[in-house]
Amino acid sequence: MKLIDYLRQHAEETPDRIAVICGDETVSYAMLYQRVQARAATLPHGEVVTFRGSQTVDFLVTYFAIHLAGSVAAPLERDTPEPLFQEITASLVGSKLPPDSADILYTTGTTGRSKGVIISHRTIIADAENLIAGQGFSRDLVFIINGPLNHIGSLSKIFPVVMLGATLYILDGMRDLNAFFQALDYPAAKMATFFVPATIRMLLQFAADRLAAYADKIDFIESGAAPLAHADMLRLCELLPHTRLYNTYASTETGIIATYNYNDGRCLQGCLGRPMPHSRLLITADGLIACQGDTLMSGYVNDPELTATVLHDDTIFTADMGHIDEEGMLRLEGRQGDVINVGGYKVAPTEVEDAALSLHEIKDCICIAVDHPVMGQALKLLVVMAEGMSFNKRQIARALKDRLEVYKVPLLYEQVEKVQRTYNGKIDRKFYSSRKM
Repeated sequence: MKLIDYLRQHAEETPDRIAVICGDETVSYAMLYQRVQARAATLPHGEVVTFRGSQTVDFLVTYFAIHLAGSVAAPLERDTPEPLFQEITASLVGSKLPPDSADILYTTGTTGRSKGVIISHRTIIADAENLIAGQGFSRDLVFIINGPLNHIGSLSKIFPVVMLGATLYILDGMRDLNAFFQALDYPAAKMATFFVPATIRMLLQFAADRLAAYADKIDFIESGAAPLAHADMLRLCELLPHTRLYNTYASTETGIIATYNYNDGRCLQGCLGRPMPHSRLLITADGLIACQGDTLMSGYVNDPELTATVLHDDTIFTADMGHIDEEGMLRLEGRQGDVINVGGYKVAPTEVEDAALSLHEIKDCICIAVDHPVMGQALKLLVVMAEGMSFNKRQIARALKDRLEVYKVPLLYEQVEKVQRTYNGKIDRKFYSSRKM
């Protein structure tokens, strides 16, 4: 069965069950499928259909209608300029895709180059079953989606919800915290959501007490897309002692691979858990993470050469560094290209940033490499200070010496207004590597 088949099944067997809540709209499974059928009748068969992402019921209608029509869905950023939208649309005309293709999802990843990732119907089902098995999605769950639906982080949560016949609650981002807490007030026994780490940090800084008030109602929270600071993990465990808190290893190319409930009493830093049922993990001789299984992409659209650089032998070879521990769990060690060589010592900037973020006076930060006449490279920490806190580089350095080996303590410090991040909350390291600091 494809995901659209599960939607049809729920519309027939439980027509009045709530499928989606979004703003003033509450849509049952029967109503949703009727709208999908009507939209599908207006769409071409066997083509790639581009459309703009949005946090609306209409996005779901369009997405499922494209699948029902036997075409491939290519959701683009909501604010994609019209000339670029038309350019991408034209580039997809006549594309030769594998027979089971369902979606083309555009991602820039860490390279800055936009790539169309082909996702199959089999991958969608495998992702759904991985999430159900790994995180305990259930039919009585209401899942709050607050991220862009044209990206895998939020789009993938539609898969298990629709497969089980549960309920989606769609928000237009997290700019309005009152809207998020209003969603948590929805009369349901179980609520869950997905956050990027930057959103978790925002909630901990501005709404920790409000979040804690829902400790008995939030079934689980998943984080992904970027490393989560250990200090934030510990704080979230403290606020939500009975909530499952998952750190997940996933990407558009690999699909949903592994997950770890860090609210297990140990809160293991850098741990991403064991592979889920449809996935397998390997560590290459270079210490890089490689993934296998049914959740992998089919390739990059119209780019077999780029595909071959990361996908061969039914394996995705990532640029993430890691190892498998004695319990069979994945431990992330950073990105291959991000490691900084300081006088012969290899430093993962994420480790420095994690230590800095444990300091209450620091709101956000990034560790970068700068030229040094003796060591070749030195560490520099750019910090955003918490409200009401003054910048004192000696005080920060002393605090970091208590948390890090000497060679990992930055030599230079600078206060900045903000840290540049990508759409999904990752630090935009390419922004800093292309500038002289």
